[in-house]
Amino acid sequence: MAAMTEFAAALLYALAWSAARLPWPLLRALADGMARLWVLLDAREARVARRNLELIRPELDATAREALLADILRTTARQAFETLRLWTRPAARNLADIAEVHGEALFDTALRSGDGLIVAAPHMGNWELLNQWLASKTPLAILYRPPESAIGEAFLRRVRANAGGQVEQVRAEAAGVRTLLKRLQKGGVVGILPDQQPRVGDGEFAPFFGRQALTMTLLGRLAHRSGARVLLCWCQRLPGGGAPRFALHVEAAPDGIADADPRRAVAALNAGVEAVARRDFAQYQWTYKRYKYRPAGSGEENPYVGMGQ
Repeated sequence: MAAMTEFAAALLYALAWSAARLPWPLLRALADGMARLWVLLDAREARVARRNLELIRPELDATAREALLADILRTTARQAFETLRLWTRPAARNLADIAEVHGEALFDTALRSGDGLIVAAPHMGNWELLNQWLASKTPLAILYRPPESAIGEAFLRRVRANAGGQVEQVRAEAAGVRTLLKRLQKGGVVGILPDQQPRVGDGEFAPFFGRQALTMTLLGRLAHRSGARVLLCWCQRLPGGGAPRFALHVEAAPDGIADADPRRAVAALNAGVEAVARRDFAQYQWTYKRYKYRPAGSGEENPYVGMGQ
C-alpha cells in the first residue's frame, strides 16, 4: 500500500513537472481562463470568495464586488500555476524570482539573537516561495496540516523537499507542537501559517476585517512559553506582464502577539495579518472559509452553508 501511495505521488509530481515546463505566457492564459470559468460555473472558489466580500466589504455595489472577485480569482489561479513551477524547479532558480527583499536585516538580527524565531506567514502572495527563501537562510521547521489523502501528503512531502536547505515538516498535532517548542527553546526557527482556522476549542475569536474569526492560539502560546521573537513574512507578487516577480517582506509582529491572555494574543495576530492583506487585497487567500465557525451565543450561522468542502 505504501509503495502504491509513493508511486501515485511520483506520478502526480511528473504531471506537475510537465505542466510547469509550459511557457509562462501560456500558463498565465490558462490561469486567467480558469478564473473566468470559476465565475461562469459558479464554482466553489467563486462562491466562497464572493461570500467573503459580502461579509467584509458590504460597501461595494454589485459591479465593484464582481470586479474585485474577478481580480481575486485571477491571482488565485495564477498562484496555483506559479506554485507548480516553484515545486518542480531547483530552489536556487526560484529565488531568482525575488526581485526585492524588504526587512532582511530584521530577520538576520532575530536569527543572531538566539532567542528563537517564529515566522508568521499569512496566505498572501506565494508562501511556497517564502518557504524556499527561509530555507536558504536557516534550518527551520514548518507546521502543516496534512491532507486527508495519503497520496496528497506524499506528494507534498516530495515537492517541499525541493525547498533546499534543512526543512523539517511537522504535523499539526500534539507531538508536533512539542517538537516546535523544543526547537524554539534551543534558539531555532519555526514557520507557521497563522490564518488557518483551528478546530473549535483550539482557538479564540478575534476581529478580522471587522468580523469575528476563530483564530489559532498556538502561535501566541509558543511565543509566550519560549520567549521567541515573532516576525510577519510574505512574498508579494509584483505588477507586470512578464514572468512572475516578487517582493519579499519581513516585518515585526504587533505588540501583544505573545501576551499571556490568549484573547489579546489572537487580536494582535489578526491585526498583523489584516495589515499584510491590506497591502494588496486581491493577493490574499479569499477562497478560504475564514468565518465558518461563529461565536457561541451570537445567533449567527455558518455563512458558507451549501458551498461544498
